[in-house]
Formats: sequence, structure tokens, C-alpha cells
Amino acid sequence: MKKIGVLVIDDSALIRKLLTEILNRDPQIEVLDSASDPFIARDKIKKLNPDVLTLDVEMPKMDGITFLRNLMRLRPMPVVMVSTMTEAGAEVTLEALELGAIDFVTKPKIDVVESIDSYAEEIITKVKVAARAKIRSLEDRPKPDKVEPKLSADAILEKKEGGKSHLKTTEMIIAIGASTGGTEAIREVLERMPAGSPGMVITQHIPAAFSASFAKRMNSVSAMTVVEASDGDQIIPGHAFIAPGDRHLMVERSGARYYCRLNDGPPVNRHIPSVDVLFRSVAQNVGPNAIGVMLTGMGDDGARGMLEMKENGAPTIAQDEKTSVVWGMPGEAVKIGAVDTQLPLEKIAGKLISLVRKGS
Repeated sequence: MKKIGVLVIDDSALIRKLLTEILNRDPQIEVLDSASDPFIARDKIKKLNPDVLTLDVEMPKMDGITFLRNLMRLRPMPVVMVSTMTEAGAEVTLEALELGAIDFVTKPKIDVVESIDSYAEEIITKVKVAARAKIRSLEDRPKPDKVEPKLSADAILEKKEGGKSHLKTTEMIIAIGASTGGTEAIREVLERMPAGSPGMVITQHIPAAFSASFAKRMNSVSAMTVVEASDGDQIIPGHAFIAPGDRHLMVERSGARYYCRLNDGPPVNRHIPSVDVLFRSVAQNVGPNAIGVMLTGMGDDGARGMLEMKENGAPTIAQDEKTSVVWGMPGEAVKIGAVDTQLPLEKIAGKLISLVRKGS
């Protein structure tokens, strides 16, 4: 079996050495070489033809974003960005994902030995996913930790057997879940939704340091008002609420009104926030007044929650395999019978608008 060839690009010799050692631990990966700046990297890409790049965001001579923009224009290939956990780092990383990077990891904490094992698992997994992922550059987009126990949503919100009766109201909620490739998939949906759309709740797997920047970025491209969710926010039409990167987002009903509830519980499916937690809360508290959407993502988080939404009368949509960067989460939802409709990404907003008109 051919190994995944990786080129590590970083201006720090220590980081290059550390990433090389970590990636070479896995028998399916081989670091072909490393480069200290984009100009050296350019020559080594031509010579070595790597399958995946790890790319530092901040480098001398040419910054990572400029290099990535040129790369995706001239030789599109899978890239995993290596980012700093700062607001500036978040902005640059989100721009990199917009340009076509598959995913990102944060800079390893060299002085924290006990964190290296969990970091190693994360970057190895993301490099493997990147090697199989579909490359989606900006031009391609249609225009308008240490292994934790894999807990289920039961850890946050107990499942209620037999479903729950729901009053049909005119207020609808759209619930969206996503992971790898999801920042741009969410953008595509939000760009196409009108200002008066039903309230949205969105869980994207993203670090806490990045979620506020992500919400701000989505707000700048959407006719809806997009914010990072706060505990107690009322979910109203024309507003979209994105889960903070370190808390589960749930929907709670009080009378005829819906509210955001944030939960500090443990990771579910090894994720916090978890899509399963969001979808279960929507199934229990919104029922047939909701619409569930599963976008591109690695793993299976959200599939069972989407099935619960469907069982409680909510229509459900999954992004199709062809347009997904990674067809893990939507594919698993399809596999277990949780999905009513599979659609290419560019048609999901239109379907949502149609369902909203039908249900209003």
C-alpha cells in the first residue's frame, strides 16, 4: 500500500522536526521532506510530488496565504494549515479554508509533553482525511487531543422514549451541523438565505479561539444576522446562532419561544460542540417545526441526532457525496436512514426556502 507523502512547510526548524517525527509515527504516512519557506517548498513540490502539505500560516519571504492562493490557482492539492491560537491566527486560517485548505491544526505546544500524544492523533487523522478529500478551491465554489471516551448525546441530554408531542406553530428552526470543509459549506448556505429566513442554530466543529471570528465572517456575507451564540439568546427569524467552540449548543422551548442554551458538559463523539447534542435538543423541543441539515464533515457526529429529528417529524437534508469535502457525517446519516433528501451544496439553500414556504 502506497504511503501518504507529506511535505512539511514551516519556518521553525523545531516545528519542522517535531511535525516530521509525529507524522512518521504512522505507518501509512511518510514525510518526504520539509521546507523553511514557500520558495524552497515550491521547488520541492515539483521534485517530490507530495500528496499533502502541512503549511505554516506565518512565514518569511512569502506568507502562507499568498503561497496557498498561488498553489490553489496553479497546482491545487490537499493542504492542512498549521495555525496560532490567536484572533489574528483565526482570521488567517478561515481565509485559508476559503481559499481551499482542507483543514487546520494549531501549533503544537512544544513545552507541554503530555499534550503531544493527543496532538499527534489529531494531525495524523487530518492528514489522512486530507489525502482522500476533494479539493475545492475558491474558483470551484459556485457563486451567488488525547483520545477521550466517545460519549453519546446521552452525556448531555437524556433521550426521551416515544417521542414528544409538539404544537405546530409558524415559528420554524433550521439546525445545521458540519465539520471538515464545513466553514465554507455553511458560508455557501448562509450567502443564499434571505434576510427573513427562520432562526438558525449551527454547530461547526471549531476551536473556541476561532468560533467568534467565524461568526463575524459569516455575518459579513449573509443577509441574516449571524452571531456566536450566548446562553439565553432568543432564536428569532433572520438570525443565525453559531455554537461557541468550547460549549455545546442546545435549543430550549419556553411557551411559543425558542432559546439558545449552552452546556459545559464533556465532549460527545469526542467533540465539543457536538452536532448530536444540538440535533437531539431540536428533536425534543422543536419537533416537526424544525429542518435538519447535515453538511460535509469527518466522522459520524450528528447522524443519530438527525435520525431523532426525522422520527419527531422534521424534514432532513444531507449534502451529497460529490460536493462534500469529506462525506463522513452526511454519509453516516444517509446510512442509518436519517436523511429525507440528498442535495449538492449549491441547492441546499433553495430546498430550505421551499420547505419554509411549504411549512409556513
